[in-house]
Amino acid sequence: QMALSWLLKDDRVTSVLIGASRAEQLEENVQALNNLRFTEDELKRIDRHVADGELNLWQASSDK
Repeated sequence: QMALSWLLKDDRVTSVLIGASRAEQLEENVQALNNLRFTEDELKRIDRHVADGELNLWQASSDK
């Protein structure tokens, strides 16, 4: 839920693909919509983990 919320909070993201093999998983993923707000501290901590993985989510695919 946190990962989905983190992606959906950004206006640049127009859709998020999820995988669910059971209805319960789909219901759980939809719960991400209940909290799309993060504190500045939470965002810094999340972004640090993304940076540690050398992942640039915002790089255009044609930039590779």
